[in-house]
Parts: sequence; structure tokens; C-alpha cells
Amino acid sequence: MAPKQPPKPWLIQVFWVLALGFLVFSLVGQTGGGAAETISYTRFRQLLADGQVLKVVVSGEQIRGDFKDKQPDGSTGFIAQRVPPDLAEMLAARGVEVSAAPSSSGFGTLLGWVLPPLLFVGIWLGASRLMGGKGGGMLGGGLLSVGRSKARLSAETDVKVSFDDVAGVDEAKEELHEIVDFLRTPEDFGRLGAHIPRGILLVGPPGTGKTLLARAVAGEAGVAFFNTNGAEFVEMFVGVGAARVRDLFEQARAKSPCIIFIDELDALGRARGATAGGGQDEKEQTLNQLLAEMDGFDRSAAIVILAATNRPEILDPALLRAGRFDRQVLVDRPEKKGRVQILKVHLKTIKLAADIDCDAIAAMTPGFTGADLANLANEAAVHATRRKADATAMLDFAAAVERIVAGLEKRSRVLIPRERRIVAYHEMGHALVARAIPGADPVQKVSIIPRGIAALGYTMQRPAEDRFLMGADELRTRMAVLMGGRAAETLIGPDVSTGAADDLARATDIARGMVARFGMGGALGPVAWDTETGHFLGEQGAFWHKRVYSEATAREIDDAVRRLLGEALARAIAILRTNRAALDAGAEDLLAHEMLTGDELPVPVPEGSDDA
Repeated sequence: MAPKQPPKPWLIQVFWVLALGFLVFSLVGQTGGGAAETISYTRFRQLLADGQVLKVVVSGEQIRGDFKDKQPDGSTGFIAQRVPPDLAEMLAARGVEVSAAPSSSGFGTLLGWVLPPLLFVGIWLGASRLMGGKGGGMLGGGLLSVGRSKARLSAETDVKVSFDDVAGVDEAKEELHEIVDFLRTPEDFGRLGAHIPRGILLVGPPGTGKTLLARAVAGEAGVAFFNTNGAEFVEMFVGVGAARVRDLFEQARAKSPCIIFIDELDALGRARGATAGGGQDEKEQTLNQLLAEMDGFDRSAAIVILAATNRPEILDPALLRAGRFDRQVLVDRPEKKGRVQILKVHLKTIKLAADIDCDAIAAMTPGFTGADLANLANEAAVHATRRKADATAMLDFAAAVERIVAGLEKRSRVLIPRERRIVAYHEMGHALVARAIPGADPVQKVSIIPRGIAALGYTMQRPAEDRFLMGADELRTRMAVLMGGRAAETLIGPDVSTGAADDLARATDIARGMVARFGMGGALGPVAWDTETGHFLGEQGAFWHKRVYSEATAREIDDAVRRLLGEALARAIAILRTNRAALDAGAEDLLAHEMLTGDELPVPVPEGSDDA
């Protein structure tokens, strides 16, 4: 039998509000309602003499009666507070109906005096609970608790994550093993006068496992774990963030040894600006308090601060100096070996077919993070379930990769025949240029099934291996492949479409990067005209930001970019013109089948061969 659940706090508060409302209603009812008018005894005698009294009820020292006629002010009754000895004779002489009611008891009088104060005390206690309650209440924690830290505390035995649950980041785990040893035996580290770094900053792109690593450190060390987010410190009230920082560190000192983990540190530790006032001033106060708390650490207290961010370049320099977050651990996207390890972790709970090859799946997923691979495993299992399979097979993982990379199929988006023909030639142009240039990434699949928000087709290339450096020839090859779609449209007709918009943007970024950042601009020389970088760990986007050179140099850069793009387009057109028969045949096959794998594509004449 399931244990009886305790009543929810808001239900209890609703009950008390209804009870208080009932008491108030009862008190109002006992005061006589709104139709009775309180009058003086002199006026009562005058009304009685004028024959305006219909009937009365005598109760102790109070006379309650009804008028014969409704008064101009709307009242139909009256209340008088004095009962004279000759009242009975006076009423009998006027023919007024008389009745008596028992006078108020001692208990009723006492209740009349005691109940109103009790009512106000109850209202005050309820309001105090609503404003200062911890976790409950209609105000979600209460106004008086805004200065308390919102960090979630996990006890020593609550964190079940260990280093065995973290894969693909072996170097980061080695760095953090030292922290675990310190938390287990802090006295050993002071033997030679050394002390462990108290602030460790986990730096890496989103989804690489920074939070999981922090929890694994707590699980391995077996200590209390405070988990919070940088955005939870700053509120609309000035001083709240600093109060929450103080409260967090006070709780940590009481639970020592422990770990404080601050996720998304850039929300709290952004570099302080020159302007003050408003929300900026509140953020700076919160950051100043964090800096002061980290400076005031007692070296004997076994407290370690872990923080995670994917934007270390915007953090305040004071946070990164020695004595604070002086050790930075990079948690990068895993290479192929790391992806295999991560896949093995996530595939433990999935029923797999006999043809599953983790190496092949890892080869299909260059650039995937740990979170991406976890999502891939789940998507593959969902795909297998959807097709009523008994186990998850390789074809399910291939479909999951397409779903993640290219988006959901939009078979309901029906293209007219002319548009389908243009898309088929466009995608086949990409594929044939890639297959004709030696050293280009192999083509895995070509499709003209619309996917995602705006993609009417796609060409999927699979890199042969993880790459960390690229040469000028490789960049020119990428631009030529990107221009393959526009080149195919140019060959089949003079009117080109808007389908190459994304290809042109990506090719332009590569060309501008070659000229402005990588010193591959030919006549411009080996000069980095653009030295600013974007997000330190963000996706590769535009290579240029603001101009720090003359108008003449800007014109030369534009001319060099235009020249590189023109050469790439001319190269793609030349390859497709040589392989025009293969282009036509491949486009027809694509129109007939909507999707072709790499083995089903026509074999073009390689660029640079004698037949070209």
C-alpha cells in the first residue's frame, strides 16, 4: 500500500482562508446586516409616539425593532441600546407587538471580545507564512526568503554518478582525480606545504558533459554537493544576489567537506563594465561578493568550487586570477575514440541488433558531443520502435543521424515538377564535384526529400577522419563543392534559383577567413587583417567582425574574396561540364528514387585526369 501523501501547503492555506472568510461572514451576520439603523433612545421614543414602530424584540439592554414604513434612507429596522422600566406599558399603549430574546451569555460576550483579535492574529500568521515560508506558500518561497541561496543540496549518498559513467574525456577526468583525492584525504595535501586549487573552471562547448563531470567528482569523493546556476543569483531586488552568495558559502562551510558547483558561470561572472546603475549595478555587486567569498576561504576547510561555462572569453579577469578559478579544465568535443566510448555507455540500456558497429556509428558522427550521442541513441531506438523492430539496427542509427543533422522529413511539402528538377540537379552537382575532386570528403547520401525548416534537399558527406587543421587546397575544395549546386543550375539553364543561398553564405565565410585571418589572400600577403575571434568555444561562424584597416585594404580584401569565389564556381562548372552525362543520369535517378547512397551515384571523371 502506498504511503499516505501529506497535504500540499497550498491546500492547507486555502482551507485557512476559507475558514477565516466564514468567520468574518458570521460576525457580519451577527451585527444585524445592512437594513438596521442604530438610533438613540430619544428618537425611539419619538418614533413610538408617532406610531412608526411595527414590532420590537427586547434582548437584555438592546431594543431591535421594525419600522411600519421604509425610511427615506432605505432602512427597515432600528437598534436602540436602552431599555427603560416602563417600556412594556409604553409599547402596550401603542399596540406594538413585543417579543423577547435571551440576552447574550458570558461566553458569547467573551467570544465577541476574543474572536476579532484571534482573527487578526490568524491573518497575520498566515501572511507571515506566505511571505517567509521556505519552499511552500502561494508566493513560491516567500518574499522574506529571497536572500536565501537556491542551490540544491545533495547529500553524500545521494550522488550516484561516478567516473565510470563519464566517457570520452579522459584528460579531464585525470585532472579531476586530484580533487577527489583531496576531498577524501585533505590532510595528505598539506604534508609538504602545498594546497589544492579551490576553484576549477570546466570549459567546453554545450553538451560535452561538464555538469556530469562535476557530479562524478562529488559521487567519487562521497561529499555533499551544492548545485546551482549563475542565473539564480541575480533578481530584480538590489542586494539579493550578494545575499544569496553569502548564504551559499555559509551553508557550504557548515557541510564541509563539500563541492559547490555553479553552472553557466558566465551569467554571474560576466566582465564588469564601466557604466553603473540598474541591473548592471546589481550584477556587479553579486560578482564582487563572489570574489570576496573566494578570497576569504579558510585553507583548512575542505571546500572545492567547480564552475562550468562555454564562454570563458567574457568572464571577468578577476575570476580567473590565481587563488580563484586558477585551474581551467577543457572538456572538448570527443574525437572518434572518445565517441566510441560514449556510445558504449549510452547503448547499455538499448536492445541492439547483431549488426551494430560502434566504430561505424562514431565515423558517421564527427563533431557530435556527448549530449548529441545520447540523443542519437535515443532517436535510433525510437526509429526502431516506430518500424516495429525487435532490436535497434544500423539502419536506425543512419536514420537518426539524418534526423539530427538534416532535420525531420517533410514529405507533405510537395514540389512542382520544375522545382524538383532544379533541386535534383542542384544536389547532384554537389555530389559529383565532391566525388570528382581527389581528397574531398566522401559522399554518403544524396536526397531531394525536403527536411527541416527550409532544406529542399541535402548532400551528406562523411569525413574520412577527424580533422584539426586544414590547408588552403582543402578550403578551396570545400568552396568548389559548395558551389557545385549553383554550377549545376547554371548548366541546365540561364535562370538560377535561390536554392544556393546557404551555400553562398558558407563559401563566402570560408573565402573571407582565408583572406582576412589565415593569410591566404595572395597579393595581400601573410597578414591577419582580422585578429578578433568570436566565441572561444562556439560554432565556427563568420570569420570577420569589425574593420581595423583602411578603405584601400578593405577593397583589396573584397576583391580577393570575390576572386576566390569566382575561381571556385568556375572550377565546379568545369567539372560538371566534363561530366554532363553523369550529371543528367544522376539527376534522373534522383528524381525517380528521391534518395541515393554513395555507391549508387554515378562515377565522374576525376579532376586532373587525362580524360578530364
